[in-house]
Amino acid sequence: MSRSERKWDHIRFALKNQEEAKFSSSFDEIKFIHQSLPNISTLDVRLDHRIGELYLSSPIFINAMTGGGGDKTYRINAELAQAANACGLAMAVGSQMAAIKDNSEKYTFEVVRKENPNGILIANLGSEATIDQAKEAVDMIEANALQIHLNVIQELTMPEGDRDFTGALKKIEAIVRSVEVPVIVKEVGFGMSRETVKSLSSVGVSIIDVGGFGGTNFAEIENNRRNKPFSFFSDWGIPTPISIIEASSVIGQQTAIFGSGGFKGALDIVKGLAIGAEAIGMAGYFLRILVEKGIEPLMEEIETLHREITFIMTALGASSLAELKRVPLMISGETHHWLYQRGIDTSKYSRRQIK
Repeated sequence: MSRSERKWDHIRFALKNQEEAKFSSSFDEIKFIHQSLPNISTLDVRLDHRIGELYLSSPIFINAMTGGGGDKTYRINAELAQAANACGLAMAVGSQMAAIKDNSEKYTFEVVRKENPNGILIANLGSEATIDQAKEAVDMIEANALQIHLNVIQELTMPEGDRDFTGALKKIEAIVRSVEVPVIVKEVGFGMSRETVKSLSSVGVSIIDVGGFGGTNFAEIENNRRNKPFSFFSDWGIPTPISIIEASSVIGQQTAIFGSGGFKGALDIVKGLAIGAEAIGMAGYFLRILVEKGIEPLMEEIETLHREITFIMTALGASSLAELKRVPLMISGETHHWLYQRGIDTSKYSRRQIK
């Protein structure tokens, strides 16, 4: 099977995975403490903010999905870029290794800059990439940042996947020191522990996308392509809210946290931001709307999410994303149990207040 055919396989199975998704209950174990006197108007709420060198007009971004699959992924990337341009969202492309190894696939990625000439675009490669490949990926789409994805479980489950992950951190460090844009490191659906986050932060990674368990399950996608499935990987990973909190417990001011994996609406997005994420990435959720309904319904959904996020923040009395991180909330159930066992005091979230 060619790399292009495999990329389209991933999209088809991702759509099926979205249809059958069994979302993690971890978001339900986070509850905001109601504020009867929020003392703000919806007109006071701002969703834009700056993360280092990147200015984001929305806390939502389109996460890595497509590219390198010929005309089908070209059309998807073009329409995602159009939606990102119209709605003010940052956008990450899928792995560009396909285009680096086969120049005929470059157009499936280059279209995102043509359709979104002034927006925030994020290039993408795996941790096996060399410095030269990283620079080529950035140049290919005139990217504002570079996303390096970590997908050990996917590769191990993939019949033709990698089996050697030696030296990945050193390779990432070399790329961080060599490219001229911020480097984001992203897990692809299995979450990041605080130990991993500390390691990445120590080598200068600007942004860490925890890519938690609960959204598109790449182990299940690859198991659909195996003769004998690795069923033991289907339930593997750290739920997204837990991973965001773990990551937030160890980062310094030089590193930001992005959240992705299983966000299914405005309330989940606001919860993810409140517990420590600076932005929330959505991939399969947007892809399904685009493929099944078209670009106009996708843009309408994005605007609906913006409106609903504004209403929720108003109810909480938070006029900015910075204030949102100070609103009180309760953490219960398995999420609380996990964090307690990991030595993270969840009671500090319930005692917060906007001053």
